[in-house]
Amino acid sequence: MAVQKLYAGVKLRELRGRLGLTQKTFAEKLGVSLPYLNQMENNNRPVSTAVVLSLAQEFGFDVTELQSGDEARLISDMREALADPVFTGSAPSVADLRLVASNAPTMARALLDLHAAYRQTHERLASLDEALGREDARLQPSPWEEVRDFFHYCDNYIDAVDRAAENFALNSGDLPIRESAVKTLDGRGVTVRFDDTEVIRHYDAATRTLTLSRRAAEGTQTFQLLLQLALLTKDQLIEATLDLARFQSPEARSIAKVGLANYFAGAALMPYGRFLEAAQETRHDLERLADWFGASLEQVAHRLSTLQRPGAKGIPFFFVRVDPAGTITKRHSATTLQFARYGGACPLWNVHRAFENPNRWLRQLAETPDGVRYFCLARDTTKSGGSFHAPTRRFAIGLGCEVKHARALVYADHMDIDTAAAFEPIGISCRICDRRDCHQRSVPPLERRLTVDPDHRAVLPYQVE
Repeated sequence: MAVQKLYAGVKLRELRGRLGLTQKTFAEKLGVSLPYLNQMENNNRPVSTAVVLSLAQEFGFDVTELQSGDEARLISDMREALADPVFTGSAPSVADLRLVASNAPTMARALLDLHAAYRQTHERLASLDEALGREDARLQPSPWEEVRDFFHYCDNYIDAVDRAAENFALNSGDLPIRESAVKTLDGRGVTVRFDDTEVIRHYDAATRTLTLSRRAAEGTQTFQLLLQLALLTKDQLIEATLDLARFQSPEARSIAKVGLANYFAGAALMPYGRFLEAAQETRHDLERLADWFGASLEQVAHRLSTLQRPGAKGIPFFFVRVDPAGTITKRHSATTLQFARYGGACPLWNVHRAFENPNRWLRQLAETPDGVRYFCLARDTTKSGGSFHAPTRRFAIGLGCEVKHARALVYADHMDIDTAAAFEPIGISCRICDRRDCHQRSVPPLERRLTVDPDHRAVLPYQVE
């Protein structure tokens, strides 16, 4: 039996391990020197014919195992996997692959498993993109998603912009923030006009004229004044912040620029120190805060979700806005709660019931599949177009925090936050929720196997394994 150039170091090490022998004892039984055995086990030398015979005679080892096809298959599979464009640079040589397959087969299989998982995820996302109607099924995030993730990983707090807005508010002194904004713009040669128009805000750079809609609510007008002020007077700061973010597309950068200007407006209208103190004093009563700072309930709820300044943090809140179809149109979170990337939120979440209970605060104690418990607050909001024929926009806003912070909220009074049974089970999205017995499930979870019994029907037409 020809065994020339037979490299089987892994098999030799496995056999020695099963026998519980040291290299020295194993070498003596095979009739070879210790250095020679060490070289064979590390594939620096081939297994000789004499060693093959000794393996059969001394240990009854089936020498055909030394010629198993594992190595060849590993080499072939690795060559195919490493041809994937995801691996940049030149492909390893066959000699290098042979060394990996013979010396570290476990690592080779781990690489193949990882690549297989990558391909499956890639295909699943491509299928999901296609199902969602996207023309370019790709892994690159959309500009909206990229900007959302930027704010999310900043804990929805941008320190430099927040402090600049606070300084502007403090430097206004006793002058109302609205008048201060108009005065500052006037000092920059910008004329502010109020016209009977459906366009909420328009800035004409050629004439340096800012036109605001007289139909908009006073709080909205003030907010838009501050937003335009940020674009005109804090452009260098905003651009520097955008440079640090390193967005992948110009569209994402443009969206983020508007987002940062919005952030400045909210932070100037509700300056950090004063707003945090007022929030704590009122026990986060949104209506009182809205009255004190001349802001809308949505603006107040949004601002509460940004109070994450190092050394002076407020309660970590999540904030979300949902339209009547259940689609999330705004999402910000300083908590561990993750929002669904696609589609709407869990139908068991109280934010969806806000449309059925207009002008009322809805309270909910909720528990997500990971065991984290939250106090959730929801209410509907309307945005009038300012005239009979203008459409009225309806939304529901949701604000929440982990239940350990609930006692700091006036809305949690008289709620049984210490009883586990008081918490309703909610999820994030049906596609990624593992709950097996949810009566409101719309689609099966992506990562679970299903069992369908034509002779059995419970709440769902299938069982989630």
